[in-house]
Amino acid sequence: MTLRAVYPDGAFGEYVFTADKKRIDLEYLYNLLCIPSRYSTGLPPERFPLVIENSLCFSVFYQGRQIGFSRVISDHSEFASLWDVFIDEPHRGKGVGQALLKYIFEHTRLRGIFRWFLMTEDAHGLYQKFDFKTEIYNPYIMMKVNLS
Repeated sequence: MTLRAVYPDGAFGEYVFTADKKRIDLEYLYNLLCIPSRYSTGLPPERFPLVIENSLCFSVFYQGRQIGFSRVISDHSEFASLWDVFIDEPHRGKGVGQALLKYIFEHTRLRGIFRWFLMTEDAHGLYQKFDFKTEIYNPYIMMKVNLS
C-alpha cells in the first residue's frame, strides 16, 4: 500500500502531528476516552494524567484544534503496544488515521521495535495495511486481572 508522505515537519496536508504532550487537550481526551462511551475505560479523572504521563502520546491537530490521538506503551527496544487510536468522525476517510500510524511507526523513539501489539474491535482493515495480522500465530494467550 502507498501512503501519501507525512512531511518531515509532522504535517499531512492541513493536519499537524506531534508527540509534544504539552499540546494535548486533556479535557478533549478524557471526554473522548473515559466518559461512558464506546471507547470508555471508566478511568477516574484524577488518574487520567498518569495515563498520559506514562505513555508516548501522539496528537493530530486541524486548524489548531485537536482532532485525533493515539498512545504507545513500550520498552523502546523490543515491544510496543498501540492504544487509543482515534480520529474525529468528520476527518475520517481522508487518510489521516493512516498518516498518524505512519508518523507513530517512524517516530525516532520507536524505530527498531520489532514486536508491535494492539487490540481492536472493528478497525482490522486499517491495521492490516500496516501488516498486523488477525490470526493467532503465537501460543501465548492474553489474560487480564482487575486489581482494586
